[in-house]
Amino acid sequence: MTYTPLQKLAAEALGTALLLAVVVGSGIMGDTLAGGHTAVALLGNTIATGAGLYVLILIFGPVSGAHFNPAVTLAFALRRDIGLGMAAAYVAVQATGAVLGVFLAHAMFDLDILQQSVNARAGAGQILSEGVATFGLVLTILGAVRFRPESVAPAVGLYITAGYWFTASTSFANPAVTVARTLTDTFAGIRPEDAAGFVAAEFLAAALATGIAFLVFAPRDGARAPRYRRSHDEGPEAAL
Repeated sequence: MTYTPLQKLAAEALGTALLLAVVVGSGIMGDTLAGGHTAVALLGNTIATGAGLYVLILIFGPVSGAHFNPAVTLAFALRRDIGLGMAAAYVAVQATGAVLGVFLAHAMFDLDILQQSVNARAGAGQILSEGVATFGLVLTILGAVRFRPESVAPAVGLYITAGYWFTASTSFANPAVTVARTLTDTFAGIRPEDAAGFVAAEFLAAALATGIAFLVFAPRDGARAPRYRRSHDEGPEAAL
């Protein structure tokens, strides 16, 4: 089954918008109900994001590959699984969808649509965390696509769920998410001045993970690594 470029771009835009609505909306809800207990708010935010990712990848993966993430699109462009022109279009609609998703979350909770975050997420540890989070995410995706393509959705959902808790930055791992979250002064926000370091670390880590995946996952000396068959409607980049 094939899909037009317009259908793929629509899937990327809609999927990224819904992802940000989940991330920001669950952050607002968790913060509201937690009574000042940050760990409880983060737990609610984590569960909703991991579950939302699972569903969004399942429904949009067969159409666009369900990247929802410029760093993931970069990885597939480096692998030549997606052309540079289409990759640029993916990034454009991902960024647009991410911003619209933030606005949608604000509207659902009767907040000001236009905001700017004052939530500080600065320092070397935070930037390193984003590199680690994105490296692990891209490696998870490429490994699952290589060996267990039917498991991409649960693998990504579980990895991001873990990433919320084992990284100091709570695992943004997505340049579009990072930029969009500068526009929400809520639990999920990040100050604009802190975003550049996050974005740089995310892109660099995605490129590094792509190279490491090639070194580790590609068979050598004529050996053939096991590769599990995809379903008929699943594209080569069926991943976040």
